[in-house]
Amino acid sequence: MDHYKTLGIDKNATPDQIKTAYRKLASIHHPDKGGDTAKFQDIQSAYEVLSDTDKKQEYDNPRPQGFSGFPSGFSFHSGGMNMDDIFGQMFGGTFNQPRQPQNPTYKTTIGVTLEQVYEGGEQVLQFQTHAGTQIVRIDIPKGVENGQQHRYENLIPNTVLIIEFRVKEHEKFQRRGLNLYADIEVSVLDLIVGTVIEFETISGKKYSVTIPPKTQPASTLRIPGQGLIHNSTTGDQFLLLKPYIPDIISDVITNSILQTRNT
Repeated sequence: MDHYKTLGIDKNATPDQIKTAYRKLASIHHPDKGGDTAKFQDIQSAYEVLSDTDKKQEYDNPRPQGFSGFPSGFSFHSGGMNMDDIFGQMFGGTFNQPRQPQNPTYKTTIGVTLEQVYEGGEQVLQFQTHAGTQIVRIDIPKGVENGQQHRYENLIPNTVLIIEFRVKEHEKFQRRGLNLYADIEVSVLDLIVGTVIEFETISGKKYSVTIPPKTQPASTLRIPGQGLIHNSTTGDQFLLLKPYIPDIISDVITNSILQTRNT
């Protein structure tokens, strides 16, 4: 994915231009406004890299890669020429300091569910290396972001494993950072007179949520501390109230509403 093309800017864009492009695209493609979730996540990933000076520099100047082609999506990266090789070619000699061998590095991408992001846990991976088939267990970091990479060392002796996590879309919850959002359909009558609904969070806990009388359509209710967890930080759960009109409304209620409007 080309982060510059994603935001529609060139490589010479200023930080303000990057921020402006991000805000414009985010407002267009936000899921709450009917946008595509995957497109919105790509926009967020691009902004996260290009708005950070260090990440942008690393993205603009990637380290040379070695050969690839190992099965299961893994790549092996060999170390480049070291100082001994350079000076040896230039001056016909070498330094006397010992070389530091680089450990082989393998990369892959795996998909995880939102429940795994909440709970953490382990996942078993199998892949091919120069030493044959290897099976390892990796820890899934709690709160891992979509597209985030984690480095694992010595799961196989003297080997580096880099995993990129792709978080699968959830049928009930939408994620924004550590906060979770869910759409809840509520009768317009319940918005008027008030009601209590039961909601099950991603942790499996069930909460009785009170909707006060005269609640406006598209209001948001909050259940604190029931979002995702990362280190010592916990997000919240938000409920977006989506009103609907019941199929059967008595004539008394209909006439009462009409009289109120005509008063």
